[in-house]
Amino acid sequence: MKLHIPEDYTEFLYWVKETTEAFWAKNPETSEDDFVCEDWAYGAKWIGMTESEIEQTERKFNIKFTSEHKEFLRILHTIDRKEVYTYEDDETGEIEHREYPFFYNWLQDTKDIEQYLKWPYETIFQDVVGANKVWLKSWGTIRPKSNEVKEKIFSEWFEKIPKLIPIHGHRFVVSDHTKVQNPVLSMYGSDIIVYGWNMRHYLLSELERHLNLFDDVYDDEYKEWYPERKPELQKIHDAEYEAASTKSIPVIEEMILYWSSGWSSFGKENPNKVEGILQPITKTFVAQDEDGEHNDQQKQFNAF
Repeated sequence: MKLHIPEDYTEFLYWVKETTEAFWAKNPETSEDDFVCEDWAYGAKWIGMTESEIEQTERKFNIKFTSEHKEFLRILHTIDRKEVYTYEDDETGEIEHREYPFFYNWLQDTKDIEQYLKWPYETIFQDVVGANKVWLKSWGTIRPKSNEVKEKIFSEWFEKIPKLIPIHGHRFVVSDHTKVQNPVLSMYGSDIIVYGWNMRHYLLSELERHLNLFDDVYDDEYKEWYPERKPELQKIHDAEYEAASTKSIPVIEEMILYWSSGWSSFGKENPNKVEGILQPITKTFVAQDEDGEHNDQQKQFNAF
C-alpha cells in the first residue's frame, strides 16, 4: 500500500502524532512485528501546549517562536517521558542509563533549555579559539593572535544571526520571522548541517524511525537485511535538497559551508571530496595566522 505523507503542515503534524503513538503503543516484548519501538518509548504520548503556555514561555526565555514552530508546540511539543540511553563504563564495565528530553519540554526542562540557548555561541567560539582555529573569510583573511580580538569580531558576527531556538538535543530552529518556513540546524560547535529545510522536512528526518518509514531490503552480496527509506520519504528528501541549492540562511550560512560536512545539506557537492565511503570533515577556507602559518587539519570533535 502506498504511503501518504500529508503535505498540509497542520494535517502532517496530526499524522505524525497518530502514527508515532500507534507505533509506541505496540509492546516491544510481545509484538510480532519485525520493527518495534525501544522499551523507553512504549506507551508514549505527545503533550501539546496551550496558546497561553506558549506566550508565557516566550516571555520567560525572551524568545519568539516562528508560526511553524508554534503549530508544532500546540499539537506535539514533547512526549510524556524521557529518552533513555544505555552506556557501558569503559573502566568498570558497568551499565549506566541516562535520561534526556525527547524534544524539549518548555514547561519543565528549564535547565536544559537555558544550557542549549547558550550552546551555539559557546561551542562555536570554542572552535574559534581552540584547536580547530575556525576563522571565517568575512572576518578578515588574517586571523589575529589575541583571543580578546577574536571574541569581539565573533560576537559582532553572532549578534546578526536570527535567534537559534533548541528543539531536540543539539538541533535548533532558525527563528527568522521574515520567512514562512525556517530550517532546523544540527549544531556541534562549528560543524553545522541543515537537518531539515522546514519543520515538516526536519520531523521526517528526526522521527523517521518512530514513524517506521523504512523497508527491509535484502542485500544478496553481503547476505544481510538493511533498512532503506520508503520511496515516498526519499522523494521528499530529494526534493528538499534539490530546492536547497537556491536557498540561503542569514549570516550563519557561511559557517555551515566552512566545513565540508555542511555542503550536502545545501544540495551542494562536497568541495574536498576524497575517494572512499568515509569523508573527512575538512575546511573550505583556511585563514592565515598573524605569524604567517596556516592550519587546515581535519575537524576535531570536542567534548562540549
